Amino acid sequence: KLPLTVEEIMNFGESNRELFIKSSTYSIIPITVTEMGLTISWIFSSDPKSISFSVVYQESEDTPLDQCKVLIPMTRCNSHKETIRGQVKVRNSGIYTLIFDNTFSRFISKRVFYHLAVERPVIYDGSDFP
Repeated sequence: KLPLTVEEIMNFGESNRELFIKSSTYSIIPITVTEMGLTISWIFSSDPKSISFSVVYQESEDTPLDQCKVLIPMTRCNSHKETIRGQVKVRNSGIYTLIFDNTFSRFISKRVFYHLAVERPVIYDGSDFP
């Protein structure tokens, strides 16, 4: 479990991070978001072989698991062959959890190289208009 805030992600810079996920386990990156309208985006690849990926939304840490909303269902990604990119729009404050799942692999541990970004919407206020 690697909890992050929007501010921490904004300070990521351009560098990639690395997760080591043992065989038959998974890693989660919960991102706590307090402001609506943001876009959380990710890019990742895995080595060796594929990894499963999902995004789940939870109103708060107290929200029971059966009341969490699956934004991106668990999908097996050929991220060892191509870079996977995606994004989710923040409609509600809460915890957006990225799940990297290696439970299907009985013997092979994986390394996931990932980069996260958070973008605020550009709101045009007309101030540069003469």
